[in-house]
Amino acid sequence: MNHGTALLWKRRALSSLSATRRGLPKEKMSENGVSPRAKVLTIDNMNPTVKKVEYAVRGPIVQRALELERELSEGMKKPFVEVIKANIGDAHAMGQQPITFFRQVLALCSYPELLNDSSFPEDAKSRARRILQSCGGNSMGSYSASQGIESVRQDVARYIERRDGGVPCDPDNIFLTTGASDGIVTMLKLLVCGEGETRTGVMISIPQYPLYSAALAELAAVQVNYYLNEEKCWSMDLSELQRSLDEARRHCNPRALCVINPGNPTGQVQSRQCIEDVIRFAAKERLFLMADEVYQDNVYAEGCEFHSFKKVLFNMGPEYSDIVELASFHSTSKCYMGECGFRGGYMEIINLDEEVRAQLTKLVSVRLCPPVPGQALMDLVVNPPQIGEPSYDKFIKERSATLSVLAEKAKLTEQVLNTVKGISCNPVQGAMYSFPSISIPEKAIKEATDKGQQADMFYCMKLLEETGICLVPGSGFGQRDGTYHFRMTILPSTDKLKILLNKVKEFHQKFTEEYS
Repeated sequence: MNHGTALLWKRRALSSLSATRRGLPKEKMSENGVSPRAKVLTIDNMNPTVKKVEYAVRGPIVQRALELERELSEGMKKPFVEVIKANIGDAHAMGQQPITFFRQVLALCSYPELLNDSSFPEDAKSRARRILQSCGGNSMGSYSASQGIESVRQDVARYIERRDGGVPCDPDNIFLTTGASDGIVTMLKLLVCGEGETRTGVMISIPQYPLYSAALAELAAVQVNYYLNEEKCWSMDLSELQRSLDEARRHCNPRALCVINPGNPTGQVQSRQCIEDVIRFAAKERLFLMADEVYQDNVYAEGCEFHSFKKVLFNMGPEYSDIVELASFHSTSKCYMGECGFRGGYMEIINLDEEVRAQLTKLVSVRLCPPVPGQALMDLVVNPPQIGEPSYDKFIKERSATLSVLAEKAKLTEQVLNTVKGISCNPVQGAMYSFPSISIPEKAIKEATDKGQQADMFYCMKLLEETGICLVPGSGFGQRDGTYHFRMTILPSTDKLKILLNKVKEFHQKFTEEYS
């Protein structure tokens, strides 16, 4: 052993001795005698709130579905030939075709040389020129203002005014966002404060979209559950809101009420009367209202109509419209567009305190700006081809066809599932999902418990392994104790949806017999 090596070993021995004296564990030696450095960031010292975050839509069921797809591609034999994923509202992944006009304008904005191409219609070119002129440096590759491109915010404001029958909308109250999720989380960040019994509580519907529970866990806020009424087609119930609020006030400070309309995962469309009741409740109890309205074009059931919270609020008069604080959200990801990957969205704020508004502006400036292609797409959604323009007829045809097929699939889903003994499915009035209740035999519940699983997770995992159908257990969205559900999208093509529904029907019958 040379002098240098001896000195190195001496230093290690002293370091080990020092650690022992301090009560610290000795470093383990690797085979070559070098001590591996301990990780700075470990599961034990990482942010504890992140470990509480769960997101069922991309949870263990989906991970197993991806593994099964890989196994099938490698030639492994399964009881099915493909995995049909109905776990997430990703329309284009399920085969829905993009709107031609939207993609034409986005292509022109991305590659302006195409503006000289005679195959593009003139209205697409004029939209592209206007968007590019609003971008810094006439390029979608440049940053925009943090609140979003001014001309796009103006177009959003005009769209809201048309939608709401002339209720005024100020473009300065519009914030363009990275999908609706970005706006929702941003508002929650502003709302959350306090510790212990003063910690902020946020009321969310059960079942709920897991973005809300995940964001509240990460922000260390209190999730305050209110249950939708399954017996009345997942409607909201004022007495349930009051029960939830009164109980929460014993241990936290409820400050906000979140509503998803049309509903995810439940597919209900709330009535105008219901929305009025919720607004009165929020005014009486001094709650900040958050209206998630990303499915506002997805309304299928006869007699159902989308009413925006803002329109109803202002129609109720200044007694409410002057005082109720409201943030509403929309997105390019759903409806007939289905453009999830572009991450476009907006939020509108009503009656926000001016000093808080300044803090909101600061907060959105930290992430520089929403994706500019998403902002451009949002502009096209709120400012589509008009009567007399070259692209109008094709746009209306494509839009109507997409919504018509979704309406047919919503009805088909309800009809087929309700033929299965042990499955009960409410009408899919809107959005893109059904949330049927399922009966699970006691024997299956016990086996699930023995495996450390929720009973509906056990059911959905077994369904996946035996049929290749990927659904999400209701426990990932929340449900009343003793009830079980699954959420499925209605987005697969009609042919695949029929296969999916028939496989679910056959599986449930077999599952019930096996565990009875």
